[in-house]
Amino acid sequence: MKYLKTSIIAVLSTIILTACSLPGLGGSSENGISIVSGSTTERLILGHVVEGMVNHYTDAPTNIIPNLGSSTMNHQALETGDANVSAVNYTGTSLTGELGMEAETDPEVALETVISEFDSQYDMHWYTPGYGFANTYAFMVRREDAEKYGLETVSDLEEYADEFSVGVDNTWLNREGDGYEAFKEIYGFDFPELYPMTIGLVYSAVSSGEVDVVLGYSTDGRIISEDLVVLEDDKRLFPPYDGAPVVTNKVRAEYPELDGVFAKLANKMSDETMQELNFQSDQYLLEPQVVAERFLEENNYFEDAEPFIEPVSQDNLGGEE
Repeated sequence: MKYLKTSIIAVLSTIILTACSLPGLGGSSENGISIVSGSTTERLILGHVVEGMVNHYTDAPTNIIPNLGSSTMNHQALETGDANVSAVNYTGTSLTGELGMEAETDPEVALETVISEFDSQYDMHWYTPGYGFANTYAFMVRREDAEKYGLETVSDLEEYADEFSVGVDNTWLNREGDGYEAFKEIYGFDFPELYPMTIGLVYSAVSSGEVDVVLGYSTDGRIISEDLVVLEDDKRLFPPYDGAPVVTNKVRAEYPELDGVFAKLANKMSDETMQELNFQSDQYLLEPQVVAERFLEENNYFEDAEPFIEPVSQDNLGGEE
């Protein structure tokens, strides 16, 4: 009986310790490169882009930890040693999230801060230049309206603010720093017809004519599928959300070739490129891994060719030869 009780306690202890691990983690990052991606299409694609580049240029064993629900969970995985590479961090998110600091609208200041603080606080390296794109809040309109009314910037909306109906993310209305109150203060006008909705509905709402202007995300693939035009945030309401990989200095020391791998990806992905990649996965239901592999192959793994991306059509959606 005593042996039985001891065995039960041992089993329960193992279960409890396992339960304390972050969900989605499949083991330690020792003896290899373990990459956290995320749960969004964009993060999943970038996770496979990083994996593909590392596999192409190094002999290091790799694995991906997908579908962690937040940037905080990704960061925790690096801190605990369950992972050692984050496929993408965003300056604005990390500044106010992991670092708990005030939002910063100057992109250079924001970047310098996260680079310095991630190194000093977490012993992690924030690669710069990053990928070249920024995924931030952005106002957008139908292409025909942009051409009809000459809309290029957010300030251009002021002339038509009383005429246009506007759909925005529910959470944006009460956001501190870059929400609706800050918008009114910085831009000096408001929207009499303002409709809060979930972020997933804004794109179809503007495309169908239910509203005239929406607040979405600047690299969302639905910008392409719904033929929308992103307006320039000319008064810098929204903090910069430049995307870049982040790694632990421990794994950099073990695999110094990583610096060269990520240097090849520096500034190779514009907002439009990221929109197109997200569009391919969301619109045509291509697996993020397939999108990433095709992107790297088309660009010759950035060995010697200028980056490009071939828009997907129904004619070239066939499987691999």
